[in-house]
Amino acid sequence: MGEKKVIMIVDDEPDIVKIVKISMNLANMDCIECFSGEECLEKLEKGEIPDLILLDIMMPGISGYEVCKKIKENKAWDKIKIVMLTAKGQKGDAEEGLKVGADDYIIKPFDPYELIEMVKEILER
Repeated sequence: MGEKKVIMIVDDEPDIVKIVKISMNLANMDCIECFSGEECLEKLEKGEIPDLILLDIMMPGISGYEVCKKIKENKAWDKIKIVMLTAKGQKGDAEEGLKVGADDYIIKPFDPYELIEMVKEILER
């Protein structure tokens, strides 16, 4: 097992960020926390580059779609894997996310273990 994988969590709900962080730490991964799309982009600009981003779709300010598009359009970041976090019943949103370049999506509320499995699987792709 090489170096620890770094996961960036982007969600405006602190509780979700906390749950995801605990899950990722359980899976021996480090986390970068962001509470908005703007903060996510700022951290990327500063060179905090994760292996994978868990990106909420519905956030005040710039949406997860916008963030995803910006990441995929930037040569320095386009290798980062992206998993969209979407609320129940927003299936269309998730598909929209895949169109703008996300690798996968998971529906909230999710099982932390399911999330860990998904993240591991995507990192191995």
